[in-house]
Amino acid sequence: MKEIRFHNSLSGNKEVFRPEFPDRVRVYSCGPTVYNFAHLGNLRAFLFVDLLRRVLVAFGYKPDMTMNITDIDDKIIRESMAQGKNIREFTEPWVKAFQEDLESLNIQKLEHYPRATDSIPSMIEIIKHLQSHGLVYEKDGSLYYSISKFKNYGKLSGIDVSGMKTGTRYDTDEYDKDDVRDFVLWKFPKQEGEPSWDTEIGPGRPGWHLECSAMVRDVYGSGVDIHTGGVDLTFPHHENEIAQSEGAFPEESFVKYWLHSEHLLVNGEKMAKSKGNFFTLRDLVKDGIEPRNIRFLLLSAHYRSKLNFTKERLEEAAGSVSKIQNCINRLLEELSKSGKTFQSKTNVELTAWDEFLESLADDLNISKFLASVFELVKDSNQYLDQNSPNEDEIVKRLELFYKIDSILGVLSFERKVEVLDSEIDELVRQRQEARKNKNFAEADRLRDKLNEIGIILEDTKEGLRWKRK
Repeated sequence: MKEIRFHNSLSGNKEVFRPEFPDRVRVYSCGPTVYNFAHLGNLRAFLFVDLLRRVLVAFGYKPDMTMNITDIDDKIIRESMAQGKNIREFTEPWVKAFQEDLESLNIQKLEHYPRATDSIPSMIEIIKHLQSHGLVYEKDGSLYYSISKFKNYGKLSGIDVSGMKTGTRYDTDEYDKDDVRDFVLWKFPKQEGEPSWDTEIGPGRPGWHLECSAMVRDVYGSGVDIHTGGVDLTFPHHENEIAQSEGAFPEESFVKYWLHSEHLLVNGEKMAKSKGNFFTLRDLVKDGIEPRNIRFLLLSAHYRSKLNFTKERLEEAAGSVSKIQNCINRLLEELSKSGKTFQSKTNVELTAWDEFLESLADDLNISKFLASVFELVKDSNQYLDQNSPNEDEIVKRLELFYKIDSILGVLSFERKVEVLDSEIDELVRQRQEARKNKNFAEADRLRDKLNEIGIILEDTKEGLRWKRK
C-alpha cells in the first residue's frame, strides 16, 4: 500500500498517514447546519471530503466515514419557533435539500449521517464524565466547561489561554474567532416553548461543540483517524471538541490527523450567509450552469488554498471539462471503428496511474494531478492526429482516463453520436436570438451546450462562425 502524506493541523507538518485499521479508516467531518440551503463555500468543504474519500479508496484503504447534521442550534430554534414547527418538521426539508445538492455534485454517499438530536444520551454521558473530572460548573441552570482546568487547551489552534479570567462564560452558537472563554455544554431553556430535553442533569439542550463529540462517540465508540472541517472551525469548535472528548476520556485517543479546508472567496472576501455574498448550487443551476463544471471548479484548487469564485473561473472550469471530455470522445469514436465499445476493467494495472497517485499522495495535490491530466489530453490528441491508432493503446488510454475520473467525477465514457452541421447551425441561431432578446441565461446555456459538443464560436468580418475543436 502506497504512502499518503497529509498536512496535520495538530502538528503543523506533513505526516505519513498511518491509520489504526487500514480496512476501516475512520473519518469524521463537520457537516451542515440545516436551516437553509448550503452555499458554495459549504459545498467546497463537502467536496473536499469527497476527494479525500476517493483518494483513500484509490490507495486501497476502506473508509468508514461520517458527516454530521446539526439540527439544533440558535438559528434553527429561532426559525422553527417563528414558523410554529417542531425541530424535525423544520429541519427535514433542509436535510433533503442538502442530500439533493450532494447528489447533484456527484458526491459519494458516506456510511453515516447522524443528527445531533439523536445523540442526546451520549451528550449527557460525556457531561457526567467531565463533571467527575472537575471540568464543569453550573450557572443559572446551564453547565459550562472550565477551559482553564484542561491543561492541553489550545494545542490545535495554538491559542494561549494563560492568564485568562476563569468563569467568563460564552454560550452562544455563533462564535467570533478570537473569543477565548468558557463554553456552554448544556443550555437551560431561556424562553417558553424553546426546544429542550428533560434529563438527569436538568432540562435544556446541548451546546454546539458537545454535539460533535457525542456523535463521534456514537458512531465509532471512541476516537477517529481523521477529523475534517473548514479552517474557521479550528478555533473554537475543534479546540472545544478536543477539550470535551479528551477531558471526559483521557485514556483514549480522540483524533490523530486534523485536516482543514480553506475558504471560498467572492471578490476576495469569504463567502458567507452573514455577508450576503453567497451563491447556492441551485442559483447557478437555474442560470444554466452544469453541476459537473461547478464540481470541477471547487475541486481544482488545493484544499488548503483559498479559491476566488468568479464567473470567469466558472467558464474556465467548463472549458477544462470539455477539453478532457472531447479527448475521451475522440478515443471512444476511434475505438468504435473496430466495432468495440469501452468497458472498464477496474482491476487493470497501469504504470502511468502510479504517477497520478504520487501527486495525490502529497497532501491531495490536485493542481499537480490536473497538470498531469492535461498532459495526457495533449499527448492523446497528438497520438490520434499523427498515428494509425492501435486498439490496445486506445483502450489503455481510456482505462487511464477512467481511473482519473474515479477522482474527478465529471466525465462520461458513453460514446456520443456526432452532431450534424444543421443541428449546430440551429443551436447557434437560437443563441444569437437569445442574446438579441437579452435572455443571457439562455444564451449562456446554449453556449455551454455548444462547448460541450466541441464547438468553438468565432467572431469574423463576415459575422459569427463556428468550428469543431
